[in-house]
Amino acid sequence: MRRRDFLGVLGGAVAWPAMAHAQQPTKTVGVLGAGGAAAWAPMIAAFEQRLRELGWINGGNVAIVYRWAEGKSEGFRDIAAEFVKLKVDVILTAGSAVPVAKQVTSTIPIVFAVAVDPVASGFVESLARPGGNVTGLSLQSRDIAPKRIEILREAIPGLSRIAVLANAGYPPSTRESEIVQKVAGKVGIGVNALRINRAVDIAPAIASLNGGSQALYVCTESLVVTNAANINALARSAHVATLWGAREFIRTDGFISYGPNEVDQFRLSADYVDKILKGAKPADLPVAQPTKIDLAINLKTAKALGLVIAESFLVRADEVIE
Repeated sequence: MRRRDFLGVLGGAVAWPAMAHAQQPTKTVGVLGAGGAAAWAPMIAAFEQRLRELGWINGGNVAIVYRWAEGKSEGFRDIAAEFVKLKVDVILTAGSAVPVAKQVTSTIPIVFAVAVDPVASGFVESLARPGGNVTGLSLQSRDIAPKRIEILREAIPGLSRIAVLANAGYPPSTRESEIVQKVAGKVGIGVNALRINRAVDIAPAIASLNGGSQALYVCTESLVVTNAANINALARSAHVATLWGAREFIRTDGFISYGPNEVDQFRLSADYVDKILKGAKPADLPVAQPTKIDLAINLKTAKALGLVIAESFLVRADEVIE
């Protein structure tokens, strides 16, 4: 399927293949897209493919209802409320939408494909025993943050100052920003903390750096993911190298990423949805932690920024974009 056609499918309420008339869906999955359809396209493709492998055919024995908040947190409640009215069997989403979804329903199972720190954020009681109606896959970003600073120091010799971009309205991002500031301070790196609340805050925040930072650490969540291309373009124009938590967000003008593979996270989330559709309770499904961390680098951006990346660094990368 062409990418344009695929996105067209995601834009609708439910994707119905030609066979739909022969079999009515027996289950319904509501996807609360905290970001936008374009940003989530690779992840959703992996999710649907894994569901098919597990025997769930969209438009056949399961209906998948997509709704997109486009990074606007005010849309989370309306979408979650709609799913309650539709009586979906499970909601798939990202961590940034979980608090609102939990407020709207305490009975419909909620699976997060990605979440920065689900325990500290109060999504679950513990990784081993989530409790309640929520479970999923953790990014453990707080634990990975120190390694990301180390990666930046290796990639940019002489690194002396960075900026950290975080959504002030999302507590896990503000906590991650605080950790980054502490870690960077311990190794003698100065930090500019950039706090945003809306998409319109991004451009002035990056402009305020005014050449004072060499790199921009982006605390990944739905608002920044929706605006990833713009963030990368603005940073590149400001001669600042961006660091992201997933490789999907460095393909357009980004510099480097270090974190769990988010496409794989969404693929694995289908296993959680499968178990729940077959009767399992979220409280009994332990939260999964990343088993592999990917390093990716965009050499086109590195060259545009005048950065020379050592061969010894490149050979360690899981992906080099040229």
